[in-house]
Amino acid sequence: MHSAGFLLRRAGAALALLASALLASGCAGLPRDVQKTASQALPAAAAAETALGRIARASTEDPALSGFRLMSWSEQAFATRLELIARAERTLDLQYYILEDDDTGRMLLRALRDAAGRGVRIRLLLDDLYIGSGDPLLLGLAAHPNVEVRLFNPFMVRPKRVSARFAASLFDVGRLNHRMHNKLFIADGAMAIAGGRNIGDEYFMAHEGANYIDLDVFAVGELLPTLGRLFDQYWNSEHVFPIGSIVQSSLAPAEQRQRFETATLPRPGRGSQPPPAGAKDILGQLGMQEEIRAGRLKLIWAPAQAFADSPDKIIAHSERVLGKPVSTDPTVRQSLMSALLLARHDVLISSPYMVPDRSVMDDITEGRLWGLPITVITNSLASTDEPFVHAGYQRYRAEMVDLGVKVYEVAPSPIRRSSNLGSFGRSIGRFHAKAAAIDGELMFIGSLNFDPRSENHNTELGLLINSPELTGQLLKLAEVVMAEASFRVRLGPDRKGLVWELKTADGEQTFTEEPDTGWWRRAMLWLVGPFVPEGQL
Repeated sequence: MHSAGFLLRRAGAALALLASALLASGCAGLPRDVQKTASQALPAAAAAETALGRIARASTEDPALSGFRLMSWSEQAFATRLELIARAERTLDLQYYILEDDDTGRMLLRALRDAAGRGVRIRLLLDDLYIGSGDPLLLGLAAHPNVEVRLFNPFMVRPKRVSARFAASLFDVGRLNHRMHNKLFIADGAMAIAGGRNIGDEYFMAHEGANYIDLDVFAVGELLPTLGRLFDQYWNSEHVFPIGSIVQSSLAPAEQRQRFETATLPRPGRGSQPPPAGAKDILGQLGMQEEIRAGRLKLIWAPAQAFADSPDKIIAHSERVLGKPVSTDPTVRQSLMSALLLARHDVLISSPYMVPDRSVMDDITEGRLWGLPITVITNSLASTDEPFVHAGYQRYRAEMVDLGVKVYEVAPSPIRRSSNLGSFGRSIGRFHAKAAAIDGELMFIGSLNFDPRSENHNTELGLLINSPELTGQLLKLAEVVMAEASFRVRLGPDRKGLVWELKTADGEQTFTEEPDTGWWRRAMLWLVGPFVPEGQL
């Protein structure tokens, strides 16, 4: 137990830190008159003449449609990104919420450096929330010819820890609470990857502590120019700044490049490792990287839409005070809800963070009244990396189950026993796939979490794909997750409380408390959960 004197000293130190943070935040404003050249995605005609463009054209069944491939196998998903970087000839456009300063992140940055050395234009756009520890690495990459790194809605005071960065920016929290959550990768304007994965060890089955079940979609065809325009909308936004205008360095460009070279030297056996040649994923598909090398892609062709929130969403807090609408365009969440409300046969929602608001619960209630089957897959308390968000989900969970919604919670213990979802070893298995299936015909995939933060504070990107075949594959993947990695949540005896059911080879196990958790985690959430503001989750 801490002594009273120790606690007082800790409190005094905290107050001193807060005072200095307030002083710092009052002196730090966004830079003005920043030199920033607007640029655009590669035009469709030029994209078609690249090597990747020719492969896409040779694989095209109908130029009015787009070709898609779901990428569930993490190692294949990263190997595909590296293959696209290695084969790009003109431009690489990457937009991510997180790019970790770890083995996998450095592997990707080094590949981008190599592409820039071949004359490829690199446009790397990152949200600035989790970038602090990677500042030197990104400055080193940006010091190379043909590379530009930009930050979305940046912090001007830059301690490494996120909590310290917010503490040092207290007068600017209204702006900084809005983040760019989009994930998009475009190579030569001809091939793209979108979905839930950020860049880091845990997204590609290479982390020792925790790894994600996640999902991306590979795309070519008619949708690519739209994706390019969505990227440009952010890249040229007034809320985006070149990293050199935000992060200061006393090193010359040559020294920055040398530091980057040293920091990104490969460490054998670390980071995401390529799958064996000829290996197929759970859907029986050869890796995209191997099909790209072969020059012919086996894709599912369908009409599709791509949409993203306006980057001006980050000024919503100030615009609403003035009574002005920020944008007349629907958000990604609203576009998805419009599709969900048209469902007539069944709905599946897959979201790592599931916090429906009251209006969504009203829609769920209406759907269930006329018998619409609704299934939800999300994280359990044991697997979530955001326990306070789980507190928001708990407020609605029992009501959803009582309405007849089939609720499945992914948990670490069944994941480790699964033979189809990856080699988790001793790491914690978590769920990160953001997707939906509607009537077995229409699927959504993107960066959107089903929570208030994605609707009100973060910008998002999403695709709606009208394809029974692709939707069927999503449902097949969901069945595997539900059967091999999840607990089914049901009402307890006499419809009181909740129970968690797990089917195993030896039968069925039933738990009356949050599975795979200790009493302390449950108690803390019980104590703190009611006070967590739902609008911030």
